[in-house]
Amino acid sequence: MYRGESHLNNTNHPLLEPLALPNGANIKNRFFKSAMSEALGTDDHNSSPVLVTLYRTWAEGGTGLVVTGNVMIDRNALGESGNVVIEDERDLALLSEWAKAGTRNGTHLWMQLNHPGKQSPRTLSKTPVAPSAIPLSGSLKKFFNEPRALTEEEIQGLVTRFGKAASVAQKAGFTGVQIHAAHGYLISQFLSPYHNRRSDDWGGSLENRMRFLLEVYQEIRKQTGENFPIGIKLNSADFQRGGFTEEESLEVIRKLAQAGIDLIEISGGNYENPMMQGANVKESTKKREAYFLEFAAKVRSIVSTPLVVTGGFRSEKAMTDAVAQGEIDMVGIAKPLALIPDLPNQIFQGTYETIKLKPMKTGLKWLDKSASMLEIVWYEQQLARIGNSQSPKPDHSVWLALLHTITTNGTAVFKKRRG
Repeated sequence: MYRGESHLNNTNHPLLEPLALPNGANIKNRFFKSAMSEALGTDDHNSSPVLVTLYRTWAEGGTGLVVTGNVMIDRNALGESGNVVIEDERDLALLSEWAKAGTRNGTHLWMQLNHPGKQSPRTLSKTPVAPSAIPLSGSLKKFFNEPRALTEEEIQGLVTRFGKAASVAQKAGFTGVQIHAAHGYLISQFLSPYHNRRSDDWGGSLENRMRFLLEVYQEIRKQTGENFPIGIKLNSADFQRGGFTEEESLEVIRKLAQAGIDLIEISGGNYENPMMQGANVKESTKKREAYFLEFAAKVRSIVSTPLVVTGGFRSEKAMTDAVAQGEIDMVGIAKPLALIPDLPNQIFQGTYETIKLKPMKTGLKWLDKSASMLEIVWYEQQLARIGNSQSPKPDHSVWLALLHTITTNGTAVFKKRRG
């Protein structure tokens, strides 16, 4: 029986057990690489050789299921300038290279599909769209223009776009897709009564607010078929006054499970309250490492759909315990895989040492208030190193990372960025 130690080629390790999804697809182990911002797309928003190398590295590193950074469905709605966008099959050949590299070694590679809604920086969107014309609050106002409300026709068009992007990903060779419905992006905005104040069939009651998400799911299912895995990244809550609550999240999860969703990744917060980056986390939660295990237990009590929790996992023991005790089905990992891309292989070979991630600090209070921006810049450069066949650099200076980004992108680096 497993007692917390690792053994070379230990086939009894709980994290090495395969996972069967509801549609019959099999994931070779319990490691789930959660989406991270790469900003490595080309100027015309296509895949790039750097992405091909980066995802080949993760596939060869032993992760069972790898999820891409968010791929947008509309060239006029970007989360950041380096986004890959899928609107049609024009870039199918390059997408296929990405998929082929990322599915080596029996790895599942899922494309995360997203629309930023009003979280499209003012440098990229003069007039972003949203469920309602409600601007982002507080210090975020200066980074984003005020949105306009989507029309009924536009909403239906976006549903179709999600389905089309998924069908192109399937044709290119990606083995599944994940719908990004968390962190304050468009689908999350529809779910939130704070951000969605519509009075038509797309707003008001929870049933109406979840309509957009459910229609996106059904359209993807229609265009890809019953055997193509579809997952979702969903907030446990927005942690925002008047926003999306845990009770509402559980009801959305119940509906998605009934509809046939294959995998649920739990996260939380948005950029007005970034819980997904560990803000305001309780000490008891830190000791267990994972940020959303308490909510996962509530999900477990109502649905049997496979479940992933991302955020906070660092030690082999915490990862193993969460799976072995049945709290979750897959361990979601992001930042550690930017520094140890073969982390799963190291655990299975008994060579892994618990990673300690350093806080991003410059020593300047006004700049350190933008810690999330500093983190994203620093980790994006680690991903770029891997994609350029270089080793990650854990001791890389935050100042050098910031200087490189300003030199490359100008002061636009200080706009709010995706995590």
